[in-house]
Amino acid sequence: MIVFTNGCFDIIHPGHVDLLARAKALGDKLIVGINSDKSVSSIKGPGRPLQDQEARKAVLLGLSSVDEVVIYDELTPEETIKRLKPDVLVKGNDWKEDEIIGADFVKANGGKVVSLPLVQGFSTSSIAEKMGQSENKAEKAGGSIATRSLNEHLSVFQAVLDSGEETIKACSELLLETFNQGNKVLICGNGGSAADAQHIAAEFVGRYETERRALPAIALTTDTSALTALANDYDFERIFARQVEALAVEGDCLIAISTSGNSRNVIAAVMEARRKNCRVIGMTGAAGKKLASLCDACIIVPSERTARIQEAHITIAHIWCEMVDAAFPSK
Repeated sequence: MIVFTNGCFDIIHPGHVDLLARAKALGDKLIVGINSDKSVSSIKGPGRPLQDQEARKAVLLGLSSVDEVVIYDELTPEETIKRLKPDVLVKGNDWKEDEIIGADFVKANGGKVVSLPLVQGFSTSSIAEKMGQSENKAEKAGGSIATRSLNEHLSVFQAVLDSGEETIKACSELLLETFNQGNKVLICGNGGSAADAQHIAAEFVGRYETERRALPAIALTTDTSALTALANDYDFERIFARQVEALAVEGDCLIAISTSGNSRNVIAAVMEARRKNCRVIGMTGAAGKKLASLCDACIIVPSERTARIQEAHITIAHIWCEMVDAAFPSK
């Protein structure tokens, strides 16, 4: 009986050791999938991983509970899971079953999905933060509010320039492929990100700076009064997912915006989009590792300030529009 789990496993700590031992106890062979160096950087941002993929693989194989390690380049292990066809799929209980990539596939093939309780007090990200505390202070002390905010803004945009160009291009390629195939883009976000979704949709549909043809983009809504035709109840965590279910078709693209990366209704929309074989682009902040690990490509703005994250999201969306302008003829 094959058990599969996955993660970055950048710094092995006691929580990992405990989880892997309990995962192995659920079957005969434990296979661990790890993100390649490229995909770790895409999920966790610049400066990660701290150890390269071969080093992380070697450490895992040194554990008695681990029988095999496979490395995958994608942000998600979906294709690896489909290839291995595990009997048991395991994640920590910080992941709900409906958020786990591959859960539907494993259950459809007669397997089971298990969320194991985590040992509290251990986190790779917190360890990494402690190691680099003196280097990661984005906010500059002193000066007026305007000066501090502008310095933060410049610092964030410089970090995006230094490390984010490849991801911006990868996202734009997904969008262009979607439009070229005659498919549409759906966009969702909560709170301030809902306004960002509306703005981005408007730019695709009627670009203000050019006269190119309108492109099919829809901003999803959290206004339950507008959803009576889509649902019999108003479960807030399923509002976006219900709209994706009703509106999306295979080949469409979902842009999922969450500054925290942990919004339950945004993540539910992502999982529904994946079930419908749609492409998924994420937009999040420095803490948005969960959302990033569920997407085909993800913009991670290296800040925890909502204002700075949203500023960068809108700017990057305008860059996408410029790339689309270059690819599509004017009216």
